[in-house]
Amino acid sequence: MITDMRRILTIDGGGVRGIIPAVLLAELERQTGRLTRDGFDFVAGTSTGAVLAAGIAAGIPAERLVTLYAERSSHVFRKIPVISTLRRIITGSMYDNSTLHRLIREELGAEARDWRLNDAPVDMLITAKRLSDGMPWYFVRDNPANSCRAGDYRLADAATASAAAPTYFSPWSLAGIGELIDGGIGVAGNPVYQACVEAFEYTHAYRPSETVVVSLGTGTLLRRERPTWLWPWLGWLLSELLRSPAEQQTELVHRHYPEARFYRLDLELGREIGLDAVERIGELRALGARLAQAINWANILDGLDDRFLVSEATTLPREYCRLGPD
Repeated sequence: MITDMRRILTIDGGGVRGIIPAVLLAELERQTGRLTRDGFDFVAGTSTGAVLAAGIAAGIPAERLVTLYAERSSHVFRKIPVISTLRRIITGSMYDNSTLHRLIREELGAEARDWRLNDAPVDMLITAKRLSDGMPWYFVRDNPANSCRAGDYRLADAATASAAAPTYFSPWSLAGIGELIDGGIGVAGNPVYQACVEAFEYTHAYRPSETVVVSLGTGTLLRRERPTWLWPWLGWLLSELLRSPAEQQTELVHRHYPEARFYRLDLELGREIGLDAVERIGELRALGARLAQAINWANILDGLDDRFLVSEATTLPREYCRLGPD
């Protein structure tokens, strides 16, 4: 590995689809023999990506993160027929955000469960959005070049706030900020641009020409059926609020920081897979494994890979994009 390169890892939102980047990172650790945390200087995430970023910062092996999605997603997304739907209509959310928060703290382990952002051993960015005014909120470690307003918040709270997708979870409240919801709503479903701005503009340790940026997606549906009544339209709107910015953020990084070696690893889904589709975990894991087989992580980390290099905002060579079922 080229030691004088800096490396930034970012992970999209996507609920249970987070198992896809988790599988890719498990393959990274298999190929390199090192924890993901040891291969990157900066880790960023939104929603399920924020949960993964917290786990990476805490030193959790990626294979363990894969197992968590496979075995514990059903605890977070516990569906009770009819009752869950009624709860969503009456309260605006289907699932208990305190269950998610407990799971995050438990899996971070005794050392990291009460870490504040400033305690993290790598630079971090976790995205959220304040409910009262729609203000984006970026949880990062304090440093002399930024506002020093976020580093004292707990990592588990930041990850929970980022994962609080509307209609799935209630907002997560933090003292001094207020109620927060999923950071992917409207802007940072793919947080790669926000991470690059933080790294290149608000720290002194990163230069685009000396940095490898790796952005992991959670599967993209490019061909969605036309909604025919109110509920499908609401689902379509939420999906678009989360999906469309992912493409925009990729293009912004490519245009604004062309000197960086920028890789986007994602795949196209053949059909809709909801944030809470726990019954599709096995299928998603298999899709991630197929993509992982095409990746030479050593070349990517050294900025030598051309196969997955972003060029004119392309996210993947077409031969690797269509991995999902028809």
